[in-house]
This record gives sequence, structure tokens and C-alpha cells, in this order.
Amino acid sequence: MTGGMDLLAHLEAYVATVDESGFSHAADRLGIAQPLLSRRIKTLEAHFGGLLFDRSRRQVTTTELGMLLLPYARDVLDRAQRLGQAARSARQAQVRAVGVPAGCAPAALARVIRAGTERGITLGVRELGPEERVAGLADGSLTYALVRVPPEHAAVRVPLGLASAPPPDALEPTPGGATARLRRAIHLEDLRPRRTRATTGELPAVLPLLTLAEDEVPYAQDRLVRAAARAGLPESLVRPAGPAATALAETLAGGAVLLCAEPFALQHGARWAPLADATLHRGYDVQGTRRQRGAADVPDWLAALLGAAAGARTGVPDAQRPGSAPEHVSARLAARG
Repeated sequence: MTGGMDLLAHLEAYVATVDESGFSHAADRLGIAQPLLSRRIKTLEAHFGGLLFDRSRRQVTTTELGMLLLPYARDVLDRAQRLGQAARSARQAQVRAVGVPAGCAPAALARVIRAGTERGITLGVRELGPEERVAGLADGSLTYALVRVPPEHAAVRVPLGLASAPPPDALEPTPGGATARLRRAIHLEDLRPRRTRATTGELPAVLPLLTLAEDEVPYAQDRLVRAAARAGLPESLVRPAGPAATALAETLAGGAVLLCAEPFALQHGARWAPLADATLHRGYDVQGTRRQRGAADVPDWLAALLGAAAGARTGVPDAQRPGSAPEHVSARLAARG
């Protein structure tokens, strides 16, 4: 088109004028000023090299050329409308990948997916490590993700605690069992061995403290190692858990304690006690892809559901509740056999 003319806008003016038999009603239908509509008609007539309307009479009539070109104009507008509809459908059907930590409760992730469907958005949840989630946002393979940040700067805070074996006299562990949770907060000092026999001075074995991949980000590791040192724990006590299934098996067998969020422990039948030191808890920001010039906006409903899926809890943390004075780990963690 000459002069960068918007063909669709000019064809809309042409077809509307034919349908309404006048410029005024056609302008009202399109929601534009009449002088603008008249200019579009004149530009289109100049392009086609002939008059589309006879303006010599009181009522505007369509010329022979105007009637000849009308079905083609309608066809172009109809195809453009269908093209727009196809593009909208494609955008709605496009899967928006969401990066989440491993170990989120399936039911909580199902709520995320269902909430997206209710809003016409197809969400695909992907369990990834902390570094993979950041990389996915950077290269655009993820639309949204939970990104680890220090808890004091986080929008979402997930309490961490220690999972341990259920009591020896307990029945087969029931995933999600409410009785598996221990209400009082635990300090790392509670993991230090205490003398069991005054006469022999025997010390019980110190169980290793296992950390999942989600907590092996540099700042979190550094904080945990320093806190363990202040608590007087051996440097070798804290070590990576490796595969989550193996770590859970070792924990449930009473051979280790596992640093994890509450939902992860309870869904596998382990006992769980929150850590008193909130600086060791997980912190997250829910971020959008950075591939575009500006980061994608994260809907409030999605941020809330992703936080819940990661294990965020509302209310006052157990370590800050009145009357939550710590007691020795032997009274709260069945981890010494």
C-alpha cells in the first residue's frame, strides 16, 4: 500500500459506509470521527484509481466499482478476523512453563495448574534445581519460577526443619499424618551428643545432617555451615543428601536427620520439627521470564499458589510463638534409636 496505508482500517471504513449507506453512521459504527473516515475512503479511492461512492446526491450511493470490489473487501476483513482469532487461540493454548523446587506436594501443584485453566492459561509445572530455574528464566524456557533468595529479603518464606524417623513403636508411617509434626522449634545445639551414662561417659552417635539440592545454594550452605560451627557440631556432620529417595530412606531408618520443609517430611511419613533460626529457612521470589525487554508480570493468584506449593505457611512461626522454649532433641526427634 502507498504511503504506509493501513489496508484493514481503510477497508473497514469502505465496508461500513456501504452497510450504513452514509459516512456519518459508518463513522459512529467504527467509533471514529467522520472526517477521518472520509479521508480513509478518499485514500482508498486514490489507491484503486476510481470512485467507490457517488457523493453527488443527497444520499451516498455505491458506484459500480464499489460494488465490484465489495465482496473482495469483505473477504479480506473476514480472513483478517479469523487470523486474529487463530492467534488468540494459539496464545491461550501455549503452555507456560513454571519452574518449582523438587518435592512439592502433587496436590498443591494440581491447584496451580487448575487455577491457570480456570483463567484460560495452560501452565506446565517443571521440577528443577535452583540454578536451573534461574537459567530457565534467563533463556525464556520458563515463563515463571520460584527463585531462591535470602529469607529476610523474600516475598515467600518457607520454614525449614529437621525430619527424622518416626517413634520406634509407631505403626507404618502414614504420609501426611498430622501426628508426625512436633510443635516446638529445634536449635542446632540440640543435635550435639549428650552423655547417657555418668559412670562410663559414653556419648551417643552423632547423626549426619543431610541437605537436599534445593538448599545447596551458596549463601544457604554458608549460613548452615556457620550455624553448625557456632553450635559446636563437627564440620563433617553436614553433608549433601544426594538423591531424595535415598536420603528419605536413611532418615526413616533412623540413620540421619534431613533438612527439609514440613510438607515434604509429612507426605513421606517422617517426623518434623521446625528450626528456631529463621535465617536458615528458605526464601523465594516468584519471578517472570527475563528474555523480553521487561520481566513478565506474575499474577498475584499464581504467586500465592506457588508459595503454598513450596511449603510457605501463614501465621507466626513456631520458633516465635509464646511458650515455645526449646527442649532437647531427644524429646522431639526420634533419631537416636
